[in-house]
Amino acid sequence: MQQSTIYLDNNATTPLDERVFNAMKPYFFECYGNAASNTHVFGMTAKKAVEDSRKTIAALIGGKPEEIIFTSGATESDNLAITGAIEASTKTKKHIITCAIEHKAVLDTCAVLEKKGVEVTILPVNTDGVVSLESIEKAITDNTVLVSIMHANNEIGSIQPISDIGKLCKKHGVYFHTDATQGIGKLPFNVEESYVDLASLTAHKIYGPKGIGALYVRNDCKISPLIHGGGHESGMRSGTLNVPGIVGLAKAIEVSVESLQEDAEYTADLRNQLLECLLKYCSTIRINGADPRINPHLRLPNNLNVTLYGDEGELLSGALWNVAYSASSACTSATGKQSHVLSAIGNMGGKDSTTLRFGIGRFTTKAEINSICDSIRDMMS
Repeated sequence: MQQSTIYLDNNATTPLDERVFNAMKPYFFECYGNAASNTHVFGMTAKKAVEDSRKTIAALIGGKPEEIIFTSGATESDNLAITGAIEASTKTKKHIITCAIEHKAVLDTCAVLEKKGVEVTILPVNTDGVVSLESIEKAITDNTVLVSIMHANNEIGSIQPISDIGKLCKKHGVYFHTDATQGIGKLPFNVEESYVDLASLTAHKIYGPKGIGALYVRNDCKISPLIHGGGHESGMRSGTLNVPGIVGLAKAIEVSVESLQEDAEYTADLRNQLLECLLKYCSTIRINGADPRINPHLRLPNNLNVTLYGDEGELLSGALWNVAYSASSACTSATGKQSHVLSAIGNMGGKDSTTLRFGIGRFTTKAEINSICDSIRDMMS
């Protein structure tokens, strides 16, 4: 890896914050016991770290400690929330409502359940990537078990009105699950204020370690476990607990919540600088999702997703030779399929189009953005 590479893929994953690493380090080398071992100090120390982390996370999102279930990450949490709610439901005909731009961890889980006889309604979104409350309410039936709508989208950064959705679900007596992966640390999030019954969390999007996440499960929400063997996590998710990861997840959420406003303002400023540069030098550019200059409240502060057409896509890629970002043709060569998120907002692309996603991070510097803008100017002007 070249040391000069500038990292702008923070919506995919983030580097580990040194404060998170320092919190985790003792649980690798000193306090390395199994949290289920209650007959010696190593195990009891590990268990205390887990329970302290559970309390920290619960307090930061407005829940209770016993409502936090540790998992391997948001994908597992999404699967547990959706499949678990369906399997625990006593309704004869079961129905799920979701939307077209959800993460594949949600959409693929729904597709598997649909093959097993569960009815699935996938709602459209507008060109900003936002689902309407009217469409959700219209879709709810007596058979609806769960509505699953993400807090913020990983590709185009669109922010959903989860508090309004949560109120609507409560009104109709159905569970509300949100994949909060992209929202945590970038947007205020409180399970009580949002009327959320189930929320998926992960660490590696907020400067924490990979391979650890959590599912918030409201006390009166009934779900069935997917993994059996040992009865860990109150029987909700068996398996030896990843103690260093759990400590890291709690610390990552703590740091992200404490620095939320600062990080949001900082990353938005750098994102907007990059956008202005692209708009100045790229004549075919299309902003995917809400335009942050017009509706910043509808988009994550650190996210930018654009499509360019014709030769401009290749030229821009050349200018960004030393930048790490997510890039793909709207019709990808590997699968022959374009992004389901872009399709949902009406960007049908084509073989002459190139889509790029930039994720500004806590550790991105203004000098790096200045350098990128200089390269774009030199290549495109």
